[in-house]
Amino acid sequence: MVSSVLCRCVASPPPDAAAAASSSASSPASVDPCGGAVCGGPDHRLRLWSLFQTLDVNRDGGLCVNDLAVGLRRLGLHRTEGELRKIVQAGDKDLDGQLDFEEFVHYLQDHEKKLRLVFKSLDKKNDGRIDAQEIMQSLRDLGVKISEQQAEKILKSMDKNGTMTIDWNEWRDYHLLHPVENIPEIILYWKHSTIFDVGENLTVPDEFTVEERQTGMWWRHLVAGGGAGAVSRTCTAPLDRLKVLMQVHASRSNNMCIVGGFTQMIREGGAKSLWRGNGINVLKIAPESAIKFMAYEQIKRLMGSDQETLRIHERLVAGSLAGAIAQSSIYPMEVLKTRMALRKTGQYSGMLDCARKILAREGVAAFYKGYVPNMLGIIPYAGIDLAVYETLKNAWLQRYAVNSADPGVFVLLACGTMSSTCGQLASYPLALVRTRMQAQGNAGSGPVPTGSSPRAGRGLGRSWQTLMGASLTTASIEGAPEVTMSSLFRQILRTEGAFGLYRGLAPNFMKVIPAVSISYVVYENLKITLGVQSR
Repeated sequence: MVSSVLCRCVASPPPDAAAAASSSASSPASVDPCGGAVCGGPDHRLRLWSLFQTLDVNRDGGLCVNDLAVGLRRLGLHRTEGELRKIVQAGDKDLDGQLDFEEFVHYLQDHEKKLRLVFKSLDKKNDGRIDAQEIMQSLRDLGVKISEQQAEKILKSMDKNGTMTIDWNEWRDYHLLHPVENIPEIILYWKHSTIFDVGENLTVPDEFTVEERQTGMWWRHLVAGGGAGAVSRTCTAPLDRLKVLMQVHASRSNNMCIVGGFTQMIREGGAKSLWRGNGINVLKIAPESAIKFMAYEQIKRLMGSDQETLRIHERLVAGSLAGAIAQSSIYPMEVLKTRMALRKTGQYSGMLDCARKILAREGVAAFYKGYVPNMLGIIPYAGIDLAVYETLKNAWLQRYAVNSADPGVFVLLACGTMSSTCGQLASYPLALVRTRMQAQGNAGSGPVPTGSSPRAGRGLGRSWQTLMGASLTTASIEGAPEVTMSSLFRQILRTEGAFGLYRGLAPNFMKVIPAVSISYVVYENLKITLGVQSR
């Protein structure tokens, strides 16, 4: 019945006007089988009314979720409650929770337009049919690799005449009362840069579906992601500060352990000192995320892509450029974050005082110390994170995705954790050099206890003040010559070996799993608060 009420016209016109005229003269029905009823003629409307009555099981003149579930089941179409609710929400203009006949007709017409756009994007050969190779190519462009057998399985679910190709009518009949298409569904379920925050905002931005853009859901996702990042960073701030201290002050002769580091921080400034630098780290989330998202969208337009989503290599280029623009815009906040994390008690009264003193003593250029290694670190971080995440995503989709692209919480958490960890590992030497360059000129930074006991400072080897004196070659005091990125790399390799480029890696990795878990939980709860539709 669903097929009988729909237009059976061919999806594309004859190749030239002569052919069209000849075809029209000899057999009008071959071009317009429904005799004009297709585009809103009376016969077509009567057929839609017949379908509406069939679906309206309780005969109240409106289609609710229950009506659609029962009615479509009678017609041999099985849809989940979430899918049916989505149909009602999309067509319910008067917000009464059901579709009257006019709303039903408008929904079918609007949805058919969207389906035609998707069909054309999949029809690479522009012959009015989709075959297995075209499905594989379209998904490959989005970074989703499937086998030919999987593509044929997709075809068979829609192919009515056994040709192993799908024409427009078969595509439309299958999807018209099925609101979720495969490609947007994958985009929807597999977001990760918006959801997960591990303290570094260098990942390639997530894609948003056309529906999310049109309904304004995209900004709610960004707000939820920002809130989740703020909570996650605050919860893991002690580990982040310890990482910064170890990056700047630890060396082969001044070994630092995790327990000793925490002990010295608490002894020097109390428990509250564990969160030094966290305020500016949270404040920079909003401008960085907003600038990166806007830059990403503009770069996509400049690249001339008319697709809903970019190919993997295009995403990497656009995401890296957007990350560079965002980092350049907020980089002074990165320097402030490092200086605030390294400060000793009483050195600065707050963020503004820190900024004023840096400007007065070191000039504007001080706010861009370490800028070059920071920019260079974007590419390996974003590239490795994206490659690992897409590889894990494809592996899961090929093996376990049967009826849905929804990976579930634990798969998503595992993939996000592994990709972020690999991205950080690849770019960590550049991050360490950046932090040491940012610390240059920060006189007397770090906790300076009055003494050191073997138990409290076990693993430190000496008091923090002595450690600071031995570390002035990398964190120079005012007036000392500043080192460049290349000379700092050479110095670390000469004095500490390759291991010296990974100081502070342990606390950095320790915070990944709790950071990912906390940001995901907060993100999901904020989505509900902001009215974002459940996945």
